[in-house]
Amino acid sequence: MRAKKFASVLMSVVMAGGMLAACSNNGGGNSEGGNNKANDPAPAAANTGTKTNNAAAEGGKYADYSKGFPEKVNLDIPVYERAFEGWNVTDNFYTRWIQKEFGDKYNVNVKFVPITRSSEVKDYQQLLASHKAPDIIFHYDMPQALAYYSEDVMQELDHAEIANYAPTYWKNMSATIEQYGKVDGKNAFFFAKRPAADNFVNIIRKDWVEKVGMKVEDITSLEKYNEMLAKWKEAGLGVGAMSLVKNNYIYSYAFRDWPVDPKERALYSDLGVADLTTAASESYLRNLNDLYNKGLIDKEFYLRDDEPKIKAEFVAGKTGSFGFYLASNTDVLTATLANNPGAEFAVLDAAAGVPEGKKPQARAYWPFGFIMGINYESTEQERAAVWMYLEWMSQPENLFFLQNGVEGQNYTKDADGIAVKNADFKGESVLSQNNNKDYWALVTEMVEYSDPAVTRKAYIRQWAPPGYEYLATDLLKYYDQYAEFRTPDALFSVVLEKVNEYKADLNALFQELYVKCVLAKPEEFAATYEAAKKAYLEAGYQEILDEKQAAIDAGKFN
Repeated sequence: MRAKKFASVLMSVVMAGGMLAACSNNGGGNSEGGNNKANDPAPAAANTGTKTNNAAAEGGKYADYSKGFPEKVNLDIPVYERAFEGWNVTDNFYTRWIQKEFGDKYNVNVKFVPITRSSEVKDYQQLLASHKAPDIIFHYDMPQALAYYSEDVMQELDHAEIANYAPTYWKNMSATIEQYGKVDGKNAFFFAKRPAADNFVNIIRKDWVEKVGMKVEDITSLEKYNEMLAKWKEAGLGVGAMSLVKNNYIYSYAFRDWPVDPKERALYSDLGVADLTTAASESYLRNLNDLYNKGLIDKEFYLRDDEPKIKAEFVAGKTGSFGFYLASNTDVLTATLANNPGAEFAVLDAAAGVPEGKKPQARAYWPFGFIMGINYESTEQERAAVWMYLEWMSQPENLFFLQNGVEGQNYTKDADGIAVKNADFKGESVLSQNNNKDYWALVTEMVEYSDPAVTRKAYIRQWAPPGYEYLATDLLKYYDQYAEFRTPDALFSVVLEKVNEYKADLNALFQELYVKCVLAKPEEFAATYEAAKKAYLEAGYQEILDEKQAAIDAGKFN
């Protein structure tokens, strides 16, 4: 039944194409061995409750695998394929180390299944349809995780089983799992930890700001920012950056009222579906329309639909701002300096995008990273192996090794015990370009040390290119300063069928409609926006709002 279900879903996904913005396509071969689930019958326990699904022995106790499984167990672990040059995600120093240190110890054959970051939903749909999906089904955003759940491809979880096989992991994550992991009253999801930090930053050409007689620290409202853009144009310097809004819809937060109404937030905030019809969206679009018609932002913003295209405009000196995830190995600063030797950079205050009288609201991350479920076709022993793998990776020494590599080769330790990366190391144990995160993100989203003060120092070192430590310091300063205005989107505890049904179509329609609004003549904006709202509501958004409202009225959100 599930195979037929996914065969039909697969066709719509393939036609829609990639649904997520990210890096690039698949590459690299598979390691040897592995379990081909296409040849396995769907386990009868998949449709029963957790009691039948448990790896339990007589008397209600779980089987003891601490000395290894009696027969070889095949464990299929998903890993993002980001097409890092020269990096094989399924066979490298660290996958072999995992096999040696974990797999060989417990008689487990660990196989890594590549999931293309830019089209992960399509990849999972194809793997599920062909019965080759990994034992863990993951995603970063709850709406898509709920979409997987609604297709009945995840097992109901037994929390006592997790605690039995993964006591360290359970201790770290039990509160989060118990609070957020239920759907329709059933235990559906488990999670990776997400520490309260973020390295996304908006930088600005400090030299441009000062050339027009302003100071970066004085740009603390949308009105001041717009004034600066007008002066840039008058001075012939360049324009503000802008790109095509798609996939992740957080654009209207700064235009919303404060304090937040939890029910209103639940109704309109959704990463996967834009809130085009709200007053906040209208204010956001009206401002963009004004900037566009005055020639103060990138005139071809609708062509900048991924980070490299946005970055290219900044590097070339055509735009004076750029938003990205700050990392010590970023090349955006050096590349910009190569074209513009006098360039200076600063962190833009988050309040620079906020209309006077509003608060610098932003979307807070949910208190977890990966949202994960167990493949409905995974056997009792494969499920136990998943918990044991998370437990093994939760041990500080194993996690530290995956995050940093070999001491004396990949890194040395400073006086605080922080791993100082050897940027020139090219040996066998070289880490991936994102520090192996796609392996250790199953248990945590960020590197941490036992002392929070040391963790903060580590963030600065990890994020700041040499000589630009002030960028990471200012990023953290603003992150702390505006913490009270960051709120997470609501999490619904029921599947929103209409969101799943209309999300892809509304995503495409939103891009068309909002671009029309921005490009409209000022005197035509109001009529263009009203027509856009009507088209959007009729295309399925009204049905989504009705479904959400029913769930809100029933208290099915938190």
